[in-house]
Amino acid sequence: MQSIFGTDGIRGRFDKEITYSLAYEVGYALGVILETNNPILIGRDTRISGEILFEAISRGIKKAGKEIVYLGICPTPAIPFLIKKEKFSSGIMISASHNPPEFNGIKIFDNNGEKIKKDFENRIEVIVGKADNKKLFDNKNKSISQNNDLLNIYTKGLIDSMENVNLNGMKIILDTCYGSATTCAESIFKKLGANVKVINNVEDGLKINLNCGSTCLDPLNKAIKENDADMGFSFDGDADRVIGVDSKGNILDGDHILFLWGRELLEEKLLTNNTIISTRMANLGFEKSWNNIGGILYRTEVGDKFVFEAIKERNALLGGEQSGHILSNINNFCGDGILTALQISKYCKKKNISLKSWLNTSFLPYPQKLTNILLNFNFKNINNSYKEFINESIERFSTSKNDDCRVYIRPSGTEPILRILVEAQNQEEVDYLSTKITSEIRKKINKISNNL
Repeated sequence: MQSIFGTDGIRGRFDKEITYSLAYEVGYALGVILETNNPILIGRDTRISGEILFEAISRGIKKAGKEIVYLGICPTPAIPFLIKKEKFSSGIMISASHNPPEFNGIKIFDNNGEKIKKDFENRIEVIVGKADNKKLFDNKNKSISQNNDLLNIYTKGLIDSMENVNLNGMKIILDTCYGSATTCAESIFKKLGANVKVINNVEDGLKINLNCGSTCLDPLNKAIKENDADMGFSFDGDADRVIGVDSKGNILDGDHILFLWGRELLEEKLLTNNTIISTRMANLGFEKSWNNIGGILYRTEVGDKFVFEAIKERNALLGGEQSGHILSNINNFCGDGILTALQISKYCKKKNISLKSWLNTSFLPYPQKLTNILLNFNFKNINNSYKEFINESIERFSTSKNDDCRVYIRPSGTEPILRILVEAQNQEEVDYLSTKITSEIRKKINKISNNL
């Protein structure tokens, strides 16, 4: 049986890779494995399929004899935060993060609020593989407990993280991208005194992440200009990541966030071994500039769970991804876009500096080009000869690099996409290499597609 888990839980198109039956079996398996009888906390983003998958998961959990507390629509980081604070036995977030509306996913957290480890995933897969749906579906439902006050506990935690720093006088735009951030981002920033305008602030599962949010900054840029705002922040569908934009449209991605935030901690002598954790996607300009000020950048494979593991291993205080998924010790290293946006705003206020001026002190990024090749097959599920066929090119191109040039190719862990990142000191070299590499790999993929 092929693994149902990717780099961030279970992910796929609803009613294709993510089905009612699979969700039911996963819920049942989780309920069977958990030894404590404390309730399981479940939340979701705004996708239409979320309510259907919630029903399936909750029925499976109840079949296993466990109880549920339903948080409803919420940011993903609310789940691990509340697991720790309210002593839930586990938690599930139903979301496909930054993916378009037709996708959905299941993220599972343990009783420490951490994403479950590989051995836990394996135990779930064993039970799912043996499940008898007809017997499982034949059960009587217990009532589901709902607690509408839990989200307020989470938002209070975010406000408390500001350490009494207010945002008075700051004009901020938020793009909540029709997703989870619609539930609380606006009210949090307003309670802290900011002058806030929010766009795409309706819970709409048909529009989530479409031409908005952290993967499309055009609406945020437009709103910043029209409102003469100081800065803006775009969240993704489940609000666990964020990208910032200053008053002139300059982008504050995860690399810049890590560099600027990390430099503050470095100056305060708070970073263990002066180390920040990031991934193989991190910009070379970031790494070189961080090294130049005495810092160490440790790279992991792509995925926040790998960043988290390295943070724990190296006793680090800060890590994250270029995509805006930032993990800090403030909230037990759970990626939280709203928390990150608040911390960036807090530093600007404390330093009495605009985001534009602060960003001007960051590193100069190397030109990068990221090309996505859409696959009409699941890379994990093709036979080994086809994998080797593609991997030969990946290995050859990935090793043809030097200190000022880098190629990184990987299958996405959350979408049927092959990602090709090319980075060099000048744009001409980036464009040339990217075209050459993409063309050769696309030919190989087309050959495989024709044979499937």
